[in-house]
Amino acid sequence: MGTMAGRRDEGHQIRQDRSTGAIEDLWAAFDLVGRDEPGSRHRVADRCEAELTWDYQKGARPQLDALYEKAKKAQWNARTDLPWETPVDPESLVMSSVTTQPEWQPADLSGTVLERWGDEEWVRFGIERQNWMLSQFMHGEQGALVCTAKIVETVPWIDAKYCAATQVMDEARHVEVFSRYLDEKLSGHYPVNGHLGLLLDEIIADSRWDMTYLGMQIMVEGLALAAFGFMYQLSTEPLLKQILRYVMADEARHVAFGVLSLKEHYAGLSEPELRDRQEFAFEAAVRMRDRMLMQEVWDRLEVPRKDVVQVLAQAPERDEFRVLLFSRIVPNLKKLGLLDAAGGWLRRRFTELGVIEFENWSDGSDELAEAPPGDRRR
Repeated sequence: MGTMAGRRDEGHQIRQDRSTGAIEDLWAAFDLVGRDEPGSRHRVADRCEAELTWDYQKGARPQLDALYEKAKKAQWNARTDLPWETPVDPESLVMSSVTTQPEWQPADLSGTVLERWGDEEWVRFGIERQNWMLSQFMHGEQGALVCTAKIVETVPWIDAKYCAATQVMDEARHVEVFSRYLDEKLSGHYPVNGHLGLLLDEIIADSRWDMTYLGMQIMVEGLALAAFGFMYQLSTEPLLKQILRYVMADEARHVAFGVLSLKEHYAGLSEPELRDRQEFAFEAAVRMRDRMLMQEVWDRLEVPRKDVVQVLAQAPERDEFRVLLFSRIVPNLKKLGLLDAAGGWLRRRFTELGVIEFENWSDGSDELAEAPPGDRRR
């Protein structure tokens, strides 16, 4: 039972019709909240086998070799290449942001505690939301750190091991930079969201190396790349924008690394094997979409769950942000042939989820991977 589909009785049952936006589906999504407190430990059983190769032939996969060269040249130092002396005032930043108060209409908030919120409450919501999002980025980056170290062990090609080794360094740097920003510039960490935590457990526990690639390089990293870009465009805080620019350049290489590796491997898989990957990708997408409900923020602000569910059910346009996050994922799944494999099963599921429109979009990874992070401090 190595796939998410095989173990989905752990936690709550994933329902493939959640894209309908039904109130009961929102209730189900809120059932899984952060499980581990900051500072605690979390162990996952990892049954993978390490594989060494004695084939050191250079140039067998020229695209991976080129990506490895880019990665070596693009290393940066989280301690010295960023202006950590930049002052950050979270309250002023939120008050100047166009996204301080979500785009809900007064009618959407009627009868809820949110109807009585004033500027002070919405500013606090904005601060907590930013802390929560950056905390989830940080937790996801640690998941990527573990998964990429696992790829170094398990992938059978030496050039892929080289690329994965550079990504291990990248991910360590990302965890470091987000942790420092949260501690020094904001007000500390949120625990890992329950949906994200369970997804990371599933990816790490699967013994097949290509599932590590699919879950982390394509799904989690692809969504992160979209989220980073969204935050980069909206933020007016110079230190955070520089952090995001550096991280996005790294993440674009990671997604490209996943696509290049999996295209070769998936060309030799059978239809049942591809269907297994399709189901994994779909359920990972649902988990990541549900994570954006920010259950932990609403709980900290003591907003009753029934009020949140009521507002979200009445304002479906608020889903646009969560849907947009998949603009980086769907094109890459199409490149891998997973949309139309096994009779188009994943295409139908993503159509129901409302994200199939992104299939012909550019994932942006080529442009970002080519671009330097920016001027370095020396």
